[in-house]
Amino acid sequence: MSSSAPTPPSAPFPGPLAAGVAMAYDPPVMEARRWIAGRSFPADRPLLNLSQAAPVDPPPEDLRQAIADAALNTPQAHLYGPVLGMPELREEIAAQWSAAYGGDIAMEDVAVTPGCNQAFCALMSTIAGPGDAVLLPSPWYFNHKMWLDITGVEARPLPCDGALVPILAEAEARMAGVKAIVLITPNNPTGAEYPAGVVQAFAELARRHGAMLVLDETYRDFDSREGAPHALFQDPSWRDHVVQLYSFSKAYRLTGHRVGAAIASPLRLAQAEKFLDTVTICTSQLGQIAALHGLRHLAPFVAEQRREILARRAVVMHEFRQALPEWELMGCGAYFAWLRHPFAESSAELAKALVEEQSLLMLPGTMFTPGDDPLGPSSFRMAFANADADGLREALARLAAFTADRKARA
Repeated sequence: MSSSAPTPPSAPFPGPLAAGVAMAYDPPVMEARRWIAGRSFPADRPLLNLSQAAPVDPPPEDLRQAIADAALNTPQAHLYGPVLGMPELREEIAAQWSAAYGGDIAMEDVAVTPGCNQAFCALMSTIAGPGDAVLLPSPWYFNHKMWLDITGVEARPLPCDGALVPILAEAEARMAGVKAIVLITPNNPTGAEYPAGVVQAFAELARRHGAMLVLDETYRDFDSREGAPHALFQDPSWRDHVVQLYSFSKAYRLTGHRVGAAIASPLRLAQAEKFLDTVTICTSQLGQIAALHGLRHLAPFVAEQRREILARRAVVMHEFRQALPEWELMGCGAYFAWLRHPFAESSAELAKALVEEQSLLMLPGTMFTPGDDPLGPSSFRMAFANADADGLREALARLAAFTADRKARA
């Protein structure tokens, strides 16, 4: 499947269907789950699911204890809270982000949202509407594309170079009518870590054109580089052209609690509050209590999670070429690797064959690219965060076996 070919609803559809929803394609992770639903796999070749980038383990015990204590002993944990989030959590985010980035971020610059996806939707709703355009580097994160389609905003593809870093000159040529440039670093789906100079250059491009840079740093805790990955918040005027997004789901294993954050001008957050109040009213109080506990007490745990993810990244980077000499590792970082395969067939078909023949589930590149982008059919996203080193070696071995079998049949 590709972003240009949504699955049409079954006919006849029962009543009206909004054009934007009809245009958006089916959730890719749910589509991939249908490929394995109800299936059994050989005992000597169990399913290796490298399709989704989310922790499967529960939060650490002391974080679960903090949630349990709040559920039992904090009445406010079960009530509505402020739409933009608990003041204590907003203050903690502001303080820690200011220290981490060497900038000046105040509590009023912070909103706590029900997950990072809703942070994107809420803030993008203040930036662009029907008829406007937003630049999305291709390959893109499919939920970003889906939201823009649903709201009638043009998702304008931005080409990337061979290292999967968006090309500034291509962006400059595509800025007519653009209200925002979206960057994700470390990137989902490619794993690419954007150099600080690239991020800065895109911020300046957005400023020159009266647009916003929307910087999604969901995976910032797993960046392989030390120190701040950019200096955007050191610019006193950052509020005029920068929005940053973050998720507590990954580093703290709070996926089901849905806690994210947006850093932006207080004036913009006041507008985003309208969206948030209409959609969810407030972020889960228990989730926010957990996030605050994590920020205050779990720095060693997050550091250990980072070391583990970087160790898995190293396995992929160091052993890929030997295991798969005919493949290309185009990007690798945070939770993801982007792989180019050597076959004539599209990854959309090969992904199903991998499930059938090797009990290996990865998402095809066609789920992350426009229909006319040749990179999609030639590529896969490997989400490796939930496989340990031995599991990743097994995945590489299965890809090698799949490749050899295809060659033998050719």
